[in-house]
Amino acid sequence: MKISLGVLMDPIQTIKTYKDSSFAMMLEAQRRGWDIWYFQQQDMTLENGCVMANAQRIHVMDDAENWFSVEETKWLELSGLDAILMRKDPPFNMHYIYSTYLLELCGTLIVNNPQALRDYNEKLATAWFPQCCAPFMVGSQPSQFLKFIEEQQDVIVKPLDGMGGTSIFRTSASDPNRNVILETLTEHGTRFAMAQRYIPEITEGDKRILIVNGKPVPYALARIPQGGEHRGNLAAGGTGVGLELSERDLWICEQIGNALVERGILFAGIDVIGDYLTEINITSPTCIRELDSIYDLNISAQLLDAIQEKLRT
Repeated sequence: MKISLGVLMDPIQTIKTYKDSSFAMMLEAQRRGWDIWYFQQQDMTLENGCVMANAQRIHVMDDAENWFSVEETKWLELSGLDAILMRKDPPFNMHYIYSTYLLELCGTLIVNNPQALRDYNEKLATAWFPQCCAPFMVGSQPSQFLKFIEEQQDVIVKPLDGMGGTSIFRTSASDPNRNVILETLTEHGTRFAMAQRYIPEITEGDKRILIVNGKPVPYALARIPQGGEHRGNLAAGGTGVGLELSERDLWICEQIGNALVERGILFAGIDVIGDYLTEINITSPTCIRELDSIYDLNISAQLLDAIQEKLRT
């Protein structure tokens, strides 16, 4: 059976193919002879209960200068697709949420499940697994954060809706700037934010571990901060180094793997610093291409195998 795959993502014209995980998935889908239909959020419409998209059937090439061509453009009923990859990057805003509502109406397999995308905030989702986490808190009142900072002494504070290391601050009980950091981050007590005890092992890397259908890829990409930074994110200048998963890493994956599958999350990227889970990324996790390159893997094949299995059941 020939499979038709929809891919909802950011503009394909602007991606960096050497590190784009969505592109890796499309390359594997094409190797399998699947039809690939690309569209963006603004291409979707709902009329009389039918979700349509002005979609492009594309051909992809692993060529940094010329990586795709459009073979056909038409209005497509999304329920006619076998599966759809929801790969839109944050910001996770109301436009994103509306898109998940439309996808849910399609009645086809969506990876990841639209309800899970709405329910599973990537920072706050760690609260379901406190046994895996360093001490943390979520709130909006600066006074509560100040108390937490006094208790933990050295703390990372960040917004709940950021990505790529945006607006992540390190502060401490002796930091003269801590009040203004908290006022800015919480917008003077009107916006939720998260604080986590600083984990000094960040100098060894913020490990991105990919989980496919509840099972971890056996290697992580450790994103190591550079030049005095406290952020390991590649977007913040971190350097990626491959590592084999430790026993603790595997234990963390075991704690959360089944819970992800139960919520319809076939592809996740968790972040682990030292011995602690810090984030569960499910919107558009990255690092497939980096790990594939280092260890001669094909992580996309594992994901597409899982999709095929879902389609058979």
